[in-house]
Amino acid sequence: MKTANQTNIETLLNKINPLSTFVIIIAIIISTPAIAVLTSVFYDSGDIWNHLVNTVLKDYILNTLYLMLGVGILVLITGVGTAWLVTMCKFKGSSIFEWALLLPLAAPSYLLAYAYTNMLDYFGPVQIWLREVFGWTSINDYWFPNIRTLPGAILMLALVLYPYVYLLARVAFLEQSVNTLEASRALGCGPWRGFFTIALPLARPSIIAGLALALMETLNDVGTVEYFGINTFTTGIYRTWFGLGDRIAAAQLAGFLTIFVIILIVLERWSRSQARYYQGGSSQKQLPKYKLGLVRSIFAQIACLIPLVLGFLIPGGFFLNLTIRHAEETLNDSFFELAKNSFILAMISALLAMIVSVLLAYGQRLNQNLGMAIAVRIAASGYAIPGSVIAVGALIPMARFDNTLDSFMRDTFNLSTGLLLSGTITALIFAYLVRFLSVSFGTVESSLNKIKPSLDDAARSLGYNPSSTLVQIHAPLMWSGMLTATMLVFVDVMKELPATLVIRPANFDTLAVRVYQYASDERLIEASAPALAIVLVGIIPVILLSWRIAKSRSVSQE
Repeated sequence: MKTANQTNIETLLNKINPLSTFVIIIAIIISTPAIAVLTSVFYDSGDIWNHLVNTVLKDYILNTLYLMLGVGILVLITGVGTAWLVTMCKFKGSSIFEWALLLPLAAPSYLLAYAYTNMLDYFGPVQIWLREVFGWTSINDYWFPNIRTLPGAILMLALVLYPYVYLLARVAFLEQSVNTLEASRALGCGPWRGFFTIALPLARPSIIAGLALALMETLNDVGTVEYFGINTFTTGIYRTWFGLGDRIAAAQLAGFLTIFVIILIVLERWSRSQARYYQGGSSQKQLPKYKLGLVRSIFAQIACLIPLVLGFLIPGGFFLNLTIRHAEETLNDSFFELAKNSFILAMISALLAMIVSVLLAYGQRLNQNLGMAIAVRIAASGYAIPGSVIAVGALIPMARFDNTLDSFMRDTFNLSTGLLLSGTITALIFAYLVRFLSVSFGTVESSLNKIKPSLDDAARSLGYNPSSTLVQIHAPLMWSGMLTATMLVFVDVMKELPATLVIRPANFDTLAVRVYQYASDERLIEASAPALAIVLVGIIPVILLSWRIAKSRSVSQE
């Protein structure tokens, strides 16, 4: 007869299955870069850190704060305003703007920076046209704003990041209780008053979440601020690592940037926890939209056109024009080699992220306890960490492992192993996995949660073990979510620049890196085809997101 202690031990052993162990190991591995960066803050970097403190650290802090403040204000105004217009107002073209306003998400901010700098500089088409029209002969005859400034960087980032706020705000507006909004109208609330007193407070958690995503991407940016000559933490990490050759000082800068991100996450969670807004009634029926008159309809169209034109149509048209006009120079063997490198990296990273996400989500489903939940959340938290921080954090332990192994092999067998991990494609894929696993996991988890737990019980009663249940039953049902997760990570890897710049092997470039290099050398013609390829690939998740929103809304109204 079993004792109570024996029963408890057997119960514990039953819970500790290989999948649970895998989840815990993944959480430890994924958290390694962040731990390496944070612990490096306590190391002694010598005179270089003192040099940074006395010269550029103040600029890093202030410029980063100004950048976040400016981008935050612009993405809130643009994202929330356009989301409200296309969701709650009826005007000509609103159905097109619903999905078109997401298109700027396809273009990385550094592509906009390169395009607008080329178009707006002294020898660009805009100023040449102005001089021809007005008869100006030199720069002394007129004044023209300089785009390569901090306000210019804020504008470039805001134009491609407002869709984060737009997307989540629009979904929040769509899901709001119709009864609540109808009651507000019956009590005399007009469009403006209803927006500020009812709709905006109800959508606040989603809006803040979108703002946090936009600000995290702002902290991750290196291409725009580097090209505009603005000192931020991200550019400081890159320059300290490669320019000064000091990995400890670069890691300490990355540690301070991570602290910025942690503060941002805490503030976002605190802001949402302080508000308690509940919705009553049904949100399934569609609320009649405000029908705008001619003048207001024109203003609404202009408000939606401005971010779409500036954030996608103009830069996209610019690179398309350059690519077509100089096809012999742009679509050469070098372009296809870069495209192959980017495709291979993106596909391997996307497939790995999807497989790991499925295992994490399924492990959480089988073991619903606090320890498993914490391990999964740690593994899926990489998107909050900038790519440059992950790159530095990944290389530090890998370099230590390579050096330790090499020293051991030299001392024991008089054989050098060289660099097995750091500076290889393996390290690059690991950095991508750490950063974008959360993108894949969120989609996979959502698909898995739609499968009723009773299906697991039925499979178990028929003799299926957890592995066969996942492969033969769950995987076919969640195939759409798995494909979506793979596509999203694929596109994110194609656009990723900071981590790739730091980790990529020697003589191994991607489309994003080559665009950055060409643009830095003012060779926009050569950069046009890789830039256009990145934009075209980036359109895929935009179309997918628009389709999923429309589908979910149509289903909810049935």
